[in-house]
Formats: sequence, C-alpha cells, structure tokens
Amino acid sequence: MRGIPGLKRLRLKIWRRCTLVLLLFWAACWVVVSALLFLLHRSVFSERCTDEKSHRILARLCLDYSSGALTGDLCEDLCVAQNLVYKDCLYYDRGKKVIQADWRGQPIILKSKKEIFSSYQHLSMLEEVEIEDIPETELLLMVALEVKNVLGLELSNNTMGPLWTRKKGPHWKAQVASMWSLLQQEEYIYFSLLQDFSKHVLRIIGSCGHFYAVEYLTAGHAWHKTLFPLENVVSPTFAGHRSRVRAIIDIALSFLDMVRHFDNDFSHPLHLCDIKPENFAIRHDLTVVAIDVDMAFFEPKMRDILEQNCTGDEDCNFFDCFSKCNLRIRKCGAQRANNNLQVICDKIFRRWFSPSLRGPLVSLPLQLQLQLQKAVQECAEPGYVDAAGHQRTLKSLSKLYHLLHVSQQELQRAE
Repeated sequence: MRGIPGLKRLRLKIWRRCTLVLLLFWAACWVVVSALLFLLHRSVFSERCTDEKSHRILARLCLDYSSGALTGDLCEDLCVAQNLVYKDCLYYDRGKKVIQADWRGQPIILKSKKEIFSSYQHLSMLEEVEIEDIPETELLLMVALEVKNVLGLELSNNTMGPLWTRKKGPHWKAQVASMWSLLQQEEYIYFSLLQDFSKHVLRIIGSCGHFYAVEYLTAGHAWHKTLFPLENVVSPTFAGHRSRVRAIIDIALSFLDMVRHFDNDFSHPLHLCDIKPENFAIRHDLTVVAIDVDMAFFEPKMRDILEQNCTGDEDCNFFDCFSKCNLRIRKCGAQRANNNLQVICDKIFRRWFSPSLRGPLVSLPLQLQLQLQKAVQECAEPGYVDAAGHQRTLKSLSKLYHLLHVSQQELQRAE
C-alpha cells in the first residue's frame, strides 16, 4: 500500500509533463498557422515593392507619354529632362503604388491607385466625337458628376478650379484622358479640393498621366516611442526630453485643430475611418497632416456606407466609424455613433497621456498630469448619437484645449 502514493505522484508528474508538451505543441502550431496566414494575406493583397518593378512602371508611364496617350505638368521633367528622379519604392498595396522621387532637389511622393494608365475607366466620348468639339461646360458637368459619385458631394462650377485647370491646346485629348484617370482616385480629389482650404492635408505638386505627386512627409508609426519621428522637427536649440514634450503637446493641439476643422469648416463634416499614426505626418511647424485619406468620407457618403442591414451593433462597424443597429428594422443607423475626436483620443492620445505609461507627462506637475489623463480617458469613451453626446464631445474638446495650453505654459515657465 505504501507504493500507491508514489505511483499517484508519478502519474501526476507524467500528466503534467504531457499537458505541458501538448500546450507547447498547440502554441507552436498556432504560431506556424498565423505566419502562414500572414504570408498568404501579404501575397494576396500586396505585391513585393522592388526598385526593378518601380523603374518598369515609370518607364511604361513615359512610353505612354511619348506616344501621346497621356500628359501632365511633371511628364517633361520625368521623361525628358530627368529633373524628376526615382529614389525608392515605398509600398504597393492592393494595386496602389507609392514611390519616392526627387524633383529638382526636393523629395516628393508619386502615387497612383493603379499601375497602368489603360487600367482606368476610359472616357468613351473621347472616341465618339472630336475632343475639340466637346464644350468645356459639358466636361465640367462630367467632373462634377464624377466627384458626386466618388465623394457624395455636389459641387458648383466655381469650386471646380483645383480639378479643372486645363486649357485647350495641342495635347487636349491627352489632357482630358489624364484628368479622367486622376478623377477616379478618391485621394487625388480630396487633396485637390482641400489643399487651398486646409493645412491638414498633403499639398499636390503636379501630375503625369495617372500618377500625381505630393509633398514628402515622414509618416508616424505605432512602434515609435513618440508615435511620430521628432528628429527633423524639433529644433537643435531645444534638444533633450523637455523639447520632445513641448513638441508632443504642440502636435496634440494640432490634432485638436484638425478635428475642429474637419467637423466645422466644410459644407459637411469629414469623417476619418482609419485613424492610426501611419496615416498622419508632421510638418516642420508641427502641423498634423492627413497623408492617407482612402478611408475619409464626407457626411453624405458616410451615411450611405453606415446604413446597412444588421443583426447587432457589430455589423455597423466600418473600421473606426461606428453606428448602432436598430433591431426592430434590422438596419444600421445612418448617423455615426462615435467621432474623430473620440478615436484620436483612443488611438493617439492614450499613447502619450496614459497613466500606465511614463510618457511626456512626467515633465508636468502631478496635478496637471492627472487632469490630462482623466480628460483623455473620458474623451476616448464611446459616444452616443444624441444631443447629450454631442455636448460631451464639445466639452472634451474644450477641456483638452485648456489643459494642453496650460501644459505649454508650465513647460515655458520651467525653462
């Protein structure tokens, strides 16, 4: 009988070892399957970004330019004078091509939603009638209809300037064809329409065919300690931790400016449905710039996207833009339940002003630290689609503005 307890202990030991081996085996299988799924996802949705392919894409662009199929104010510099020179392939993603180049000593970014000019929908009237015979008013109407189709906005002819600046000339057909390829790219329309009204979007420098050039800015990264690289924007005369803190406070204030601007300064609010550091950049004056607006929508388009069939609230989530499911009619509400400020507080400000992280707040008085942390926490909580929810958002915006301005004053006083 004395051997029985020892036998039980031996069985228990074997059982524990078997359980551990099974757990390790399961974990290894999970890692392998996850890696395979990741590689499959990359291979299906993305292409390998290489210098060789980028050179081929630009060579094809120049071939189309020399044949007279397309044109643009940057084509001559790219294809003839060599004043626009390829530098690096940044990424290919689901057809979208993003290339870094140097234009007369200035770094720029070349973008196109598709690789080849002929991949864009062709304007059938270019073949049916002589392009010179098409009245410019008719072309403006077509531009307005395309903008309405893409953005859900109705524009008058006098607001079409940034999209229609071409004048009839020897390459008129190529100009219209090139313009039509650009109008099929939502980002191009956003940047073109907003660049004269907003400092928070990328500036368009020019175009060649279906490729358009924008200013070069370094995007943020979730893995970056401060989310955005500050080496090129913080003055060397303010080196050190306190300088970085001041920069983060200024950037946070610029985010608030952008939120207020996108909510109030256009004919309809502009909703950002993919908010992450990678989709923003910082200029030298610490202005926040939206550099990827593929998932940005004005209110009319936003309502169309959200108003879908549903069986629960989870069916009404469109990336960072949420709605509520009406279970009685099984339809998502057309009005967005959260807002740009709430998502920015959740995905950006929490990283800077969280009590669980020793972020920039360590340079501020303890009481101010706690107030900022609480304000960000309240701001990041999901909102409600009613007047009270709107008032709470306005209150959060006002409180954050106040606390960040006080933080600026405290840092100046400490210096």
